[in-house]
Amino acid sequence: MAWVVLVVSGLLEAGWALSLKASDGFSRLWPSVSFVVLAVLSFAGLSWALRSLPVGAAYGVWVGIGAATTAVLAIVLFGESVSVLKVVSLVLIVAGVVGLNLSGGGH
Repeated sequence: MAWVVLVVSGLLEAGWALSLKASDGFSRLWPSVSFVVLAVLSFAGLSWALRSLPVGAAYGVWVGIGAATTAVLAIVLFGESVSVLKVVSLVLIVAGVVGLNLSGGGH
């Protein structure tokens, strides 16, 4: 169950990062509110998951999921550029997340 909460928290991390961008420096109300709510939920989930998972693997997975999801959604939602290097880098992040999970750190 801790891994499920951790994955959801990583997805919420992408949500707060994108909300932060959309808030335009906290000058727009609803994206700013969304940032606060999603950040609190994301950190709360990470905190809960760390009660039973090792911090190295859990934090790496949380950041990796958040970073990769944020990058992909930024391309789709904000029209950020796509390059071969960016795609390869995202694949490497996902591979790192899988590797951390398979390393036995959380089992």
